Amino acid sequence: MKLFVPKEADAAETRVPLLPTDTGKLVQLGANVEVQGGIGESINIPDEAYERAGAKIARDRAASLWGADIVLRISISAGEDIQDLGEGCIHISYMNPFNNFDAVREFAAQRISGISLEMIPRTTIAQKMDVLSSQANLAGYVAVVLAAERQQKIFPMMMTAAGTIAPARVFVIGAGVAGLQAIATARRLGARVDAFDVRPEAHEQILSLGAKPLNVDLGQTGKTKDGYARQLTDEQLDKQRRAMAKQCAQSDVVITTAKVFGRKAPLIVTNEMLDQMKPGSLVVDLAAETGGNAEASELGKEVERKGVRIIGFAQLERMVPVPASQMFSSNLYNFLEHFWDKEAPSFKLDRDDEIIRGCLFTHEGEIVNPAIKAATE
Repeated sequence: MKLFVPKEADAAETRVPLLPTDTGKLVQLGANVEVQGGIGESINIPDEAYERAGAKIARDRAASLWGADIVLRISISAGEDIQDLGEGCIHISYMNPFNNFDAVREFAAQRISGISLEMIPRTTIAQKMDVLSSQANLAGYVAVVLAAERQQKIFPMMMTAAGTIAPARVFVIGAGVAGLQAIATARRLGARVDAFDVRPEAHEQILSLGAKPLNVDLGQTGKTKDGYARQLTDEQLDKQRRAMAKQCAQSDVVITTAKVFGRKAPLIVTNEMLDQMKPGSLVVDLAAETGGNAEASELGKEVERKGVRIIGFAQLERMVPVPASQMFSSNLYNFLEHFWDKEAPSFKLDRDDEIIRGCLFTHEGEIVNPAIKAATE
């Protein structure tokens, strides 16, 4: 079975989908691995490292896409890349399917089996394949480091002969993977950290990291079957904003991480709340790609509103591409290895398996995921 890993077409993408270490493991499973020349340039990995791992270096991207049984990559294929895929090819990548209906339909028309990595169920057995969690972990870390670099203050408290310097106050909104890592990183840097999450069970996690949970009675909330926070009602969001306005006003740094898969990010920090924050404080909006949690955030930009800086950079994990590539590559290998038939040897697309059912969205000319199918009609 031939696996092809193309070089990412997006110039802003610094990560590499498959590293030589995991390439070698796939070769040992019996896979015929081919990678596009220069695939590791962004993190200084030469083609020779892939060759030593047993991979072939491809120079003709289109031909390799056409001849591949499986294509592995980070970003969604588009345009000619989809047209170059052969019928029956299994394509594994981020897809953002609810915002890329044209690509989903094209995958079905080309009879490509499309697997969306974001849709891998959050089950115990699938943890080792969970690219969203591994990348969000890094994004939470980078958000704090970025805030510390941009801040005009230091994070830790200091006792000096000239007096005591109070610790910076950091408010983290959302205690998922990114939020918990942001809390832990800010605490390690010495900040005083407050945090909020709509899920009651997150309070214990916040406390365990040394932060103080902000308690807001929102009534019935909960989470989806995949572990994501459920979307709040307009009334709940309004109550949440009012409770958080005071906390934002006394914070030096606000980090927002609230996302709802497949939907626009909830607006949490309004312009009115931003206007109550101290000049020199800042907001890092990790949901900027899906509309933003902060009303004033702009995707890919740093903007200023009345002395408050709002950072809306996309995919902060790209700022640490070496560990981000290590994690993504490991997740990808674990996914393939889990479904690998070592006797064939080949990748077994087991549609009876819970994980495959969750992340397979097109197969044999049809959109097979019920939610995506309903959304595209």
